[in-house]
Amino acid sequence: MKSNGESPSIALPLLALSSFFFSLATSNPRITEAGLLCSASVAGNVIPNFVTVTREILNNLNNVNNQRWGNYSLTSLYGLAQCLGDLTQTDCHLCLAKSRNRIPQCLPNFGRIYLDGCFLRCDGYDFFNETLDPTHDMLNCSSNSAVPGDQKERVAKFSDRVDGVLRNVLKSAVLNKGFAVAGEDGAGGGVAGVYALAQCWSTLDAGSCRVCLENATSKARSCATREEARAMNAGCFLRYSTTKFYSVPVSGGSSRVGMTIAIASSAGAATILVLIGACIGYKKYKKKQVHNSLMQLLASESKFRLYFKWGGSVYKGILPNGKVVTVKRLVFNMQQWVDDLFNEVTLINSIQHKNLVRLLGCSIEGPESLLVYEYVPNKSLDQVLFVDNATHVLTWEERLHIIIGIAKGLVYLHGGSGVKIIHRDIKASNILLDENLTVKIADFGLVRCIAPDKSHLSTGIAGTLGYMAPKYLVRGQLTEKADVYAFGVVVLEILRGRKNSIHTQGSSSVLQSVWKHYKSNNLAACIDPALRGEFPVLEASNVIQIGLLCTQASMVLRPSMSEVVEMLHDKDCVVPQPKQPPFLNASVLYDKSSNRSNTYTHSCPTSS
Repeated sequence: MKSNGESPSIALPLLALSSFFFSLATSNPRITEAGLLCSASVAGNVIPNFVTVTREILNNLNNVNNQRWGNYSLTSLYGLAQCLGDLTQTDCHLCLAKSRNRIPQCLPNFGRIYLDGCFLRCDGYDFFNETLDPTHDMLNCSSNSAVPGDQKERVAKFSDRVDGVLRNVLKSAVLNKGFAVAGEDGAGGGVAGVYALAQCWSTLDAGSCRVCLENATSKARSCATREEARAMNAGCFLRYSTTKFYSVPVSGGSSRVGMTIAIASSAGAATILVLIGACIGYKKYKKKQVHNSLMQLLASESKFRLYFKWGGSVYKGILPNGKVVTVKRLVFNMQQWVDDLFNEVTLINSIQHKNLVRLLGCSIEGPESLLVYEYVPNKSLDQVLFVDNATHVLTWEERLHIIIGIAKGLVYLHGGSGVKIIHRDIKASNILLDENLTVKIADFGLVRCIAPDKSHLSTGIAGTLGYMAPKYLVRGQLTEKADVYAFGVVVLEILRGRKNSIHTQGSSSVLQSVWKHYKSNNLAACIDPALRGEFPVLEASNVIQIGLLCTQASMVLRPSMSEVVEMLHDKDCVVPQPKQPPFLNASVLYDKSSNRSNTYTHSCPTSS
């Protein structure tokens, strides 16, 4: 279309008007979680396809102008994502990005997640035409009453208002391609207004949409005395609230709106003019709008999104609210990504302990993903302990405090949460220290979980040489005693002030050195000379013995971590003497009967 002399004068006021509508529409991507359902079906070996499926859906939304839904399938994995019809394209993408971050909580199971602005589901069958799922469909009623106190007349009026709005939104949604909003303002008398939104997934036909929304409406009516309700079915979503939560206006009088509108009805002449004006200025302001929306998302959900500069594999990040966090970047091939994601997010996210670093959130983008942890200011133990000419030399009390913290964290991992979790990579660089030198065990990418009815797990070898227990290293049999061995190595490193090295010709590991001096009763040679002899002799001797007990070649001779904590705390406890040198002994590893009667025992007073 050719321009003429009048177009600028028309465009400018329209652009100003359109900017109002855009700012209104982009103000809220509605990322509050309404419902999360993890199915009992295990995704198994199709988990790696999760990234591909969700990425393709989001790519389709990016490539198709103004499309707010998409589906994709790949090797027995089906995915569907859809935004509610009032969200702008930018807010739609922000909402779906949030849902994509959260649904991996279900891995390795399938799942579906309802946010207030969008929906995402991944499953092992073609569910695209599924209308209802009686087993899994959800209804959430607000716990707050819409009418305070026992006022039966007002309760009845509010229930009638809810019923009327739900009837209107149902009727309009069926007529308008599966989406509608409806509202009725408060009409005085202390009765709140009611606003509703209905959305069918675009894979349903009109008849299926009606069935789904009728069912959802019926459910929502059962909450009619509450301030808010959400009905979440397999094929649709319905919500009512006393707060006007949607992003499109409802026409009507000042006291009673009543009439419903759908996205399709916004194609009137006035809106067309607004959109013409918006198109003129859209490119110029697009970047600014997207940036503002992103910053809004950051502010409302700072756990999962942050603003920082790249510079390595681990970063210090600052959230919009000023909170400092640690960011770990994962760059793996697909299978490695799945394994590490499951271990470091799905498993560890479910446990919390003061001596375990806390996972705050994640941003999952396939092979390149981010894990966001609490920030621990004093860095890692190796950066404090193994630094030449360190400005701060750890005192004996500080070293003992760190050792006890590591032990307590491992006790929790080994069963304190009700699940036996083995870290597999305990070492000084994975021990973080906060401002009070409180231990925070970190880096859970290699953790494994052992079922209660299993004594060990046969698995591939993983960990760091120098900290790996001999039997696990040679035979691949993983028990919690592998962590005990690594803990013992770290204890001896802390006492000696020197990093354990893999045994090579002409050098001696910390384990061998301490063992040699222990056997010759040369206690001072086992302790870091930087302490200048300032340590309690008996206590230091006990801790050395505990470290050597933990690093014995035979795992049955090593104590459990709970026994270690008991020995560290109880000064009346008699710490057993180690029976084997703490390094590889082939005869012990391969002779299955060598230590059947030579198991670990300790003598500590029984607490009353």
